[in-house]
Amino acid sequence: MTDGTSGGAAVCDRPDCPGAGRGRINVRGFCSECGRKARGRAAGSPSPDTPASASASASAILESESTATAARARRRAVARKFTVRPAGDGLMDLPRVELPSLRDLVIDDPQPPPQGQPCAGCEETVGAAYAGQPALWTGVCHHCRHPFDFTPQLRPGDLLGGQYEVVGGVAYGGLGWVYLAEDTQLDRQPVAIKGLINDDDETAQRAAIEERRYLTMLDHPGIVSIINYVRHPARGSGRPQGYIVMEFVAGVTLSTIGDYIARVDPHFDGARVYQHILTYGALALDALEYLHGEKLVYCDLKPSNVMHHEGRVKVIDLGAVRQLGQRDGPPPVITEKFAAPEVVHHGALPTELHDLYGVGKTLKNLSDKVRRAAQRPPGLGRESYDRLLARATAYDPRQRFGSAREMAEQLRGVLREIHSLRLEREQPEPSTLFVPTAALLDSGLGRIPGLERWLTGQARPVLADGRPGPKRVPLGLPVPFPDAKDPGAALLNTPTDSGPRRLIEQLRAFPHESAEIRFRICRAHLELDEVDEAKAQVKAAERIIGGDRAPYDWRLNWHRALVRLAEGAVAEARREFDAVYGALPGEYAPKLALGYCAEHLADHGAAERFYQAVWQRNRSQGSAAFGLARLRLAAGDRTGAVDVLSEVPKVSRHHDAAQIATVRVLAGRLGHPDGLPTEADFAEVLTRLPRLYLDDGRSSGHARERLTAEVWEVALDWVLRYGNKDEAGALFGKRDEEAVVRADLERALRDLAQQADRPEAVEVLVDRANAVRPMTRV
Repeated sequence: MTDGTSGGAAVCDRPDCPGAGRGRINVRGFCSECGRKARGRAAGSPSPDTPASASASASAILESESTATAARARRRAVARKFTVRPAGDGLMDLPRVELPSLRDLVIDDPQPPPQGQPCAGCEETVGAAYAGQPALWTGVCHHCRHPFDFTPQLRPGDLLGGQYEVVGGVAYGGLGWVYLAEDTQLDRQPVAIKGLINDDDETAQRAAIEERRYLTMLDHPGIVSIINYVRHPARGSGRPQGYIVMEFVAGVTLSTIGDYIARVDPHFDGARVYQHILTYGALALDALEYLHGEKLVYCDLKPSNVMHHEGRVKVIDLGAVRQLGQRDGPPPVITEKFAAPEVVHHGALPTELHDLYGVGKTLKNLSDKVRRAAQRPPGLGRESYDRLLARATAYDPRQRFGSAREMAEQLRGVLREIHSLRLEREQPEPSTLFVPTAALLDSGLGRIPGLERWLTGQARPVLADGRPGPKRVPLGLPVPFPDAKDPGAALLNTPTDSGPRRLIEQLRAFPHESAEIRFRICRAHLELDEVDEAKAQVKAAERIIGGDRAPYDWRLNWHRALVRLAEGAVAEARREFDAVYGALPGEYAPKLALGYCAEHLADHGAAERFYQAVWQRNRSQGSAAFGLARLRLAAGDRTGAVDVLSEVPKVSRHHDAAQIATVRVLAGRLGHPDGLPTEADFAEVLTRLPRLYLDDGRSSGHARERLTAEVWEVALDWVLRYGNKDEAGALFGKRDEEAVVRADLERALRDLAQQADRPEAVEVLVDRANAVRPMTRV
């Protein structure tokens, strides 16, 4: 422990303690949470009914504040020795932290650690500064009487192993001093020498041996590497003492980076600061993924154990690393503030999920230093970031990410989202969880109207915004990839052209219990509009997954949401999709679904944030573009809708639909008194209409004829309301504007009559053509 408490310490018994049973009593008798003496702890202490003295409480607070202030002052002094240069333009580029001279780091006047260190005999904190008294170099533990000595054992000029010449001490680590030395046999390359607290400290000796063994095995660019292991006579006793020789990492810890953020350093200011924080997390997770693959747990991930050097990140101080599931040996080294609750409060062994908790707490520690609104990410970015941390630091480990890779994938998704929203520049990346879909969440805005449009309904209808009904949405959303661990995954990954009814029959013959098979059958029933059967399949999948795991499986939330949409229960579907968003904050799919739900429920502000987050990150996501266009149309913003639709790129499978929708929006009649297009809108229509890819690329055909008829209908309305009889200001630059438009519309309607396949339809269309025919001049 490094906070002055230990797992075996007494718990504060004051009912008003803010720690609510978590406060531990240190060797001086004070609570780590409320700063007061425990009731009845020692003779002469206050009675149970007597409050602790104000002076005792105040001194504890003052000591804590002075220690924190001193630590910040030391970090600030170190930071001033570094040069920070701007980050590059890349997604994960960090500011460059450089040190002109390694010797600048040497501490000329070493001091004992003000926060003290755990006692080797009982793990109580010893030597800490307290109530205005300075920290101690040497002494005896008040609890178990074990001696301690923080005096540096090496001095400048000492030669270790006949090879490493000490330059000086640079820092005090968890197990002792860290020294800068030079390799006299290798061009005086800098190395770090890590020593122990003292030569009698058996616990520290064992921890150092473990660290040396693990470090020798490890080879990862994000983890500090060991070079050698040497012994040197201890000062005074002459007893050989072990030292670890490591690569020297000339950088600043994330604790110092937090100070940069709090001070609004120019290189850690603006909305990009969250990108830097997420980059630190991504690189730390890469290192943890490697460790976990070696069946090792880091145990003590915190800001002071992650170093930013140059433009890179490296995890340092691996003294706490232990084998996964290791029960023998010394207790795990943790820092309670960054340790998982099951380890701190329930004595569980650290696992991979404990490490992920530490990453989440480390990122939160950094982002809590953000003070200015300009430093916060735009749009949905902040919420996605908060949800990432919420899952990583969930109290129940079953709610956390299942692995470092899983967390890293979602973290990088949030990083790309923030980057794209900040620069309004896309950052696409294929999802590993959802299959790209060819479906489009649109109910007609991007399609040419059918002939029925002129045979039924209003003669001049208002342009529909194309929002699909809830029942159609499940078929237009992305589909989750089958879980590779599910027994039915191989079958589901085999292409098939079976229709939904035949597919249900085939999948029901699968001989094993498979949640993924049930999910696929559920979606097939939704295609057939068989909602009750689909709901039964979700319940069957829940039974297969198991009651202990089902509450934490986002696939169940996703399919329950699809069923709720098919039932028309959009508010209930929204809650289920929100649970998926909490589990997968870096994915497109739940945000697209939540955008639709918010749009349907008239929560246009939320719909805007969700659609915008998807659209800015990937311009091929046509459903998000159409969603934004619908919101613009609902607000009467024709230009805004056109701007969004026009940006769907040619590489998108929804490009042609977006081009059609653009023409229809430009020429459409909106549902308000001033809903007719402007002259500029019609001019743009005449430019775009011939370029549309219609009728398999032919210059004429049924689709082009129907769209042309729709355009001329609105043009006639415009001429009747605003048109002039002289050439100046005419819509199409002709003197007899009304006669010209009527003639073109009549011709278009007669072309439609030739498409009709029954006499009564021909009659209706001919009657409409005759109704708009221009008057014959005599």
